[in-house]
Amino acid sequence: MKVLFIINTKSGNQGSSGLESMISAESRKNGFEFLIYRLEKNAEEHIKSEISDFSPDIVAVAGGDGTVNLMSKILCNTSLPLLIIPAGSANGMAKELGIGNRIDYAFSLIQNGVKRKIDLLKINNIHCIHLADVGLNARIVKRFEDDVKRGMLTYAKHLLAEIFLIKQYRFHIVSDGHEFTRKAVSLTFANASKYGTGVVINPVGKLDDGKFELVIIKPFPRVKLLSIAWKMLRGNLHSSEYAEVLPSSKAVIRTSKKTTLQIDGEVIGKTRLIEIEILPGALTVIVPPLSEQ
Repeated sequence: MKVLFIINTKSGNQGSSGLESMISAESRKNGFEFLIYRLEKNAEEHIKSEISDFSPDIVAVAGGDGTVNLMSKILCNTSLPLLIIPAGSANGMAKELGIGNRIDYAFSLIQNGVKRKIDLLKINNIHCIHLADVGLNARIVKRFEDDVKRGMLTYAKHLLAEIFLIKQYRFHIVSDGHEFTRKAVSLTFANASKYGTGVVINPVGKLDDGKFELVIIKPFPRVKLLSIAWKMLRGNLHSSEYAEVLPSSKAVIRTSKKTTLQIDGEVIGKTRLIEIEILPGALTVIVPPLSEQ
């Protein structure tokens, strides 16, 4: 077996030297051949070249959701499977797939994991594997991206700061031929179900159902914030009067004013137009066996 490891040395708090030592140890233990590529800027063509030259059986990516996003674009509509090694700050997609934050466990899936086809989203011609949004959370992500510190405490700091600056937007939505308008503080385009924090934004989300969900958080009194947060933690946000969850396969959204768009934890920029479509079964991933999920 041949495994190509893509390592983002700037992700999370895990040192790349530690990961590389683990890769060497695992290869000796399990007898697979490996090649390590350390992620650089504008690396897409280099990675494609490494895949072509090395011909791996698995591509393993060590990084956060942004790094996973890059690999999902490269491997989209190919049969080459992707294994996520959780080495980012939040590791939302790794948690979604049942890998969690367990790096040792992720390595074990090289031998014991199973292949699963999942959907991808295409948002303004950018691939999305996990979650994207505009409004409240996207602005928190922007604050987080601009901060030199990482980790959940830093995210929480910016969440608290943003709560007192909640903005409302008017969204004109065309979804699967249905046209309507909503006022909202946040609009999430969800392929998955939860953020890396464990907060469930999309209780009905499935990665392989050929649908994504529009999760609309309507304007709410600040006194209701804890109630909404509790429902998200419990996984029943859809029961809130301030939330609306709508399945879709294709949508076009226009906003009343420019707002920040984030995709898989990466800030794309401000926009007033968002076009989204589902790419069913576009990516093959390595996940735990059913008995361990």
